[in-house]
Amino acid sequence: MKIQQADKGWQNWSGSQQAHPQILQPQHINELQKIVKSCEHIRVVGAGHSFSALAKTDDILLNLDQFKGVVTFDEKKTQCTVQAGTRLYDLGEYLAPINQALPNQGDIDQQSLAGAIATGTHGTGMDLPCLSAFVEGFELLTAAGALLGCNREQNADIFQAGRVALGSMGVMTQITLQNRPRYKLKEQIRLCPIQEIFAHIDQWKLQHRHIEFWVFLHSDQVMLKTLDETNEAIQPRQESWPSEDALLTLCSELTQLLPRTNPYLQKMLGVFLKPTCYVDWSNQIFPTPRNTRFNEMEYQIPAALGLQCLDEVLATLRKHKVPMFFPIEFRYVKADNIWLSPFYQRDSVSISIHQFYKQDYHAIFNLVEPIFQKYQGRPHWGKLHSMSAASLRDLYPKWEDFMLLRQQLDPQQKWLNPYLKQLFLSGK
Repeated sequence: MKIQQADKGWQNWSGSQQAHPQILQPQHINELQKIVKSCEHIRVVGAGHSFSALAKTDDILLNLDQFKGVVTFDEKKTQCTVQAGTRLYDLGEYLAPINQALPNQGDIDQQSLAGAIATGTHGTGMDLPCLSAFVEGFELLTAAGALLGCNREQNADIFQAGRVALGSMGVMTQITLQNRPRYKLKEQIRLCPIQEIFAHIDQWKLQHRHIEFWVFLHSDQVMLKTLDETNEAIQPRQESWPSEDALLTLCSELTQLLPRTNPYLQKMLGVFLKPTCYVDWSNQIFPTPRNTRFNEMEYQIPAALGLQCLDEVLATLRKHKVPMFFPIEFRYVKADNIWLSPFYQRDSVSISIHQFYKQDYHAIFNLVEPIFQKYQGRPHWGKLHSMSAASLRDLYPKWEDFMLLRQQLDPQQKWLNPYLKQLFLSGK
């Protein structure tokens, strides 16, 4: 077992969450079981890509990087069982030889599979749910050190609740995914007047497998991105100079140092961003480079209210002349039946607010969050928000059922750090 000493510390990707745990990296399942049985308080970390304090602890922090790869696969069902520590950027390469691929994916692929599932990570698409909804079963290591098989027939309640459980029910060790045969996607990105978005997006969202757009506060042009299945020949992404990510870093740095330049920089989008069209295998098209660090707030809004909510967010941020270069991201996610999924029984629009990691995000997020909540928004579990149990329980019809089941599995609260206690127990 590898041990990282506490004096080296731990921080998440953006640097907003920091702690001094003892980080343990077990090599196999028996070692993991011994750790769980012997330790009083434990959190599990994947890539540390959550912006919220889900993994933050000064106790034991488990890293499952040694738990990776495909365990078994079923060719007829197009399913496979994968070790929970597998990173998404490796998963496509593991699946390719067995002619399988994820039906959907987000544009960041640094997360561990278990971490992405536990927080309801998603991509975009009117008919496509979050990644957790493609889980057909999982193996759960409980607080008592027992291994439970969970699926629609076996431990069915744990299966329904545990697909989005924030690591609060135990450690996912293996996950069975419902995949599909490999496929290619055509990615098209162009600038589009924001007036056309509000006029036509309800039509366009039905015409494309995936659609999303990014709105800049001081530009009347948005970045519109669509992905559609294709049998065309591969046209891989070309390296551009400077890259979009490099431009984002540069403009964010300038905005931080010289806030008055922000409107001028954003109005120059048409100079830097040209229409692009690429074709490749899905696992190559979904992710895009994200080296510019930021902090993020994201809420899931009922789909019918999405554009109205976005309009109010834009008006509020413009009114207060906030120093934010990052665009606002707008996506679609299909409803599911997972108890604490932000998409539980509700087709949703996902609206994300980002702030450069060197700039304070609190003032901006404090302006936007009441608007999200006004429109019945549910927060993304892996991203920053201020909600606690007292306000969250009304958003989730299965909230009390989840908490009762969680308490039965973990009566000693082994898996709860201070942040999860605030989410689950405050205001009771």
